[in-house]
Parts: sequence; structure tokens; C-alpha cells
Amino acid sequence: MTHPLKQSRLCASCIPYVLAELSSDAGIRAWHIMVRSGDIQVATILIEPIHQKEPLPVVIYNRGGNQLFNSLTSERVTKRLTPIAQAGYVVIASQYRGGEGSEGSDEFGGKDVDDVLALYELLKSHPGADLKRIGMFGESRGGMMTYLALQRVDWIRAAISIGGFSNLARAAELRPEMLDVFKECFGGATDAMMERSAVHHAQRFSKSAPLLLMHGASDWRVSPLDTLDLSAALIKERVPHRTIVFEGADHMLSEHRTEVQQNILIWLQRYVKELQPWPNPEPHGR
Repeated sequence: MTHPLKQSRLCASCIPYVLAELSSDAGIRAWHIMVRSGDIQVATILIEPIHQKEPLPVVIYNRGGNQLFNSLTSERVTKRLTPIAQAGYVVIASQYRGGEGSEGSDEFGGKDVDDVLALYELLKSHPGADLKRIGMFGESRGGMMTYLALQRVDWIRAAISIGGFSNLARAAELRPEMLDVFKECFGGATDAMMERSAVHHAQRFSKSAPLLLMHGASDWRVSPLDTLDLSAALIKERVPHRTIVFEGADHMLSEHRTEVQQNILIWLQRYVKELQPWPNPEPHGR
């Protein structure tokens, strides 16, 4: 249904309409927005507190999956994103090109990264968003998207990854069906896989955006070594980050959901909402 939200509130190339308005108890409104990324329109979801009185910090959420698999539904928005919005953030998430409601074809870390970065342009014209306080949070493939974004822009204040791909060659070896996904999305060439694999590009990461890495030790979808190897590479480059591997946890850390949610909100509070400085990264002490 059409909503009387003026296009000028967001951006001239966006077509906003209500996706869902949650109960008044939740205090959150959700928008479905078509955003231009290059020459295509990409479906995007934005949720925000209904009664915000001043610009709020922002969290860009990068979903997992590929193409139509694991696209964001109203249920997923409620489960994944509403708790963050209720904590006082504007939350925005792209379905990516080739995803539900979007034009184009998924490239699994190619031009679809542009779909994520295009959200910054939308946020520039959103009066409820504080552009000086933008965080990013990705899960699984979304973790990979977060790593790629951190290599390209300097406006991300802090980031979080859960079960993120950082080594696509390992992913293809661990799960041969993923090679079929890679071939379908971007041809599966070795150089393209390496370009998407953050473990080879730690030197490109922003050193002003603290990164929280979380992974389940019993994850069969993405090897926990992806996170451990990336952490080792980030340590060498003095990239600010914290790594947590949860014992006996699956891909989505479902056995530790309460603790994971607490870690997410604490990280965002410290490094996005409050913009706290990162501790001294150089070797020191007794």
C-alpha cells in the first residue's frame, strides 16, 4: 500500500511504501524501498523507531544466502533487525541484486557490493539518520559483504560479522555445491574467488572501524578457520578487531543466541553509538 512518505525525505530515485508496520508495543515501522544501484533497482528494507526525536545511529545489515535463497522476509526482519532498531538505531538492509524483489543478477561479492554501498547515498537524504555514526553487520555471505565494504569505504565506524566467508577456495573444498553457486554468480574463476576472499586482503581493511568476528566452532557451512585465519591476518596489519569462537555452536550461533545478541548491542553501543576509541593496538605492557 502507498504511504504518504514524501520521496524527498529519502531520495529522488527511491520508491518508498510501507512493507509492514509492527505493533505499537514494538515501536518500530518498516519500509520497503526500491533503491537505484547503477542501472538497476534493488529492493531494500529500512526499519526505524516510530517516535525518534533526533537523528539516530545507523546499522547496515548484510543478509546471508544468495539470489532468492535466504532473502529477507517480514519474519526475518522482525527476528534479526527489530531488536537493533529497538535499541535506538535506524536499520537498513539490501536484498542485493537478484534477491527478492530486486532487478539484476547476484554476483556474490561483485557489483552487489555496490548495492550495499548505495545505501549511504539514500541515508544522506534521510533526516532520521546520523551519517557520522554508521555501523555494519553481516551474517555468512553477509560477513563477506561486510569485509568487502570495509576495504572500499571509510564511513563505517564499526562492523560485526557472524560466520563470514573469508576464503572462498576453502568454502568450495568444504562444500562442493558452493562451487556451483560461485560458477553461477560470477563464473567461479580462481582470481575472482581470491578477490572476494578477505583473508588475502587484510592490508585493505579500514583501521578506524573496529570489527567483531564471531563464529561457531561446530559450523559446517563456513569453516571457523575462515574467521581464525582472517583474525591472524588482521593482527599482522594492526586492524582493530575482536574474535570470539563459540564452543559447540552452529553456523548461526543458535546455541548462544542471547550472548550473541548482547555482544552485538554492546559492540554497536561502544563503537557506533558512543564512538569510543579503540585501545592501543601496538604491542605493549610488561
